[in-house]
Amino acid sequence: MDWAWAMDSDWGQLPLWDLTLRLGMATILGSLVGLERERLDRAAGLRTHALVSVASALMMIVSTYGFPLPPEGVEGVFDPGRIAAQVVSGIGFLGAGVIIFRDNTVRGLTTAATLWAVAGVGLASGGGLYVVAVIATAFMLLIQAGLKPVERRFFKKHTRMHRVVLEIERGADVLEGIQFATNETPVRLRSMEFDHNARGSLDTIELSLMAERQQDILDLVARLRKIAAVRHITYKRGASIVRKRERLVTRPVEEEDDDDENGDR
Repeated sequence: MDWAWAMDSDWGQLPLWDLTLRLGMATILGSLVGLERERLDRAAGLRTHALVSVASALMMIVSTYGFPLPPEGVEGVFDPGRIAAQVVSGIGFLGAGVIIFRDNTVRGLTTAATLWAVAGVGLASGGGLYVVAVIATAFMLLIQAGLKPVERRFFKKHTRMHRVVLEIERGADVLEGIQFATNETPVRLRSMEFDHNARGSLDTIELSLMAERQQDILDLVARLRKIAAVRHITYKRGASIVRKRERLVTRPVEEEDDDDENGDR
């Protein structure tokens, strides 16, 4: 085999430098998109996006140059793009792995869409469409980084799930007080769970709440603390719990987009 050529088939010859350029371009462009996700500490970060992009480019190259033309006299349709076409649907399984549904909230859709788009960049790089791949990457970065301030500026009202756990005196009737406190704020009460502690001196009530701002929840907590039978309050947001006896402790909550939280990258 002549080492000047990396792949040689009836479809044409692909020089080694061209093969390296296509895979390298896919790696660089995929990494650029992955850096934006890595900066936000998402489940699919730098390495995941780079691997998806370079693998898509490899599939495109193999699909185009890896199979010979059908021999003369043989009828049938031989499409060199069929393998590459499966990348578009196959990447959906990887995207589904980063989508999380928790507390009536879907996260990870943006990261899943980014993986799917990066696969397209890899296919374009593998097909030698360098200008298309670069322009597509530029638009992807513009959408990811440039449109986020626009969303926060004009579409800030995103309701989120919050939970407030009350520890009350055993047998105390606080339902009327909870209803009154909730009606005084824009917070919406989704559900209420009551846990009777047969051995201890305190019962537990967990409130599932929907609110646009964390400050609305804090205003509600301030009203709930005025109920005489309430002894302790725990504020939960998602999977995080911030709790301390005798007083409520809160910490700033960073604004998030619709993406997932920490995960294996």
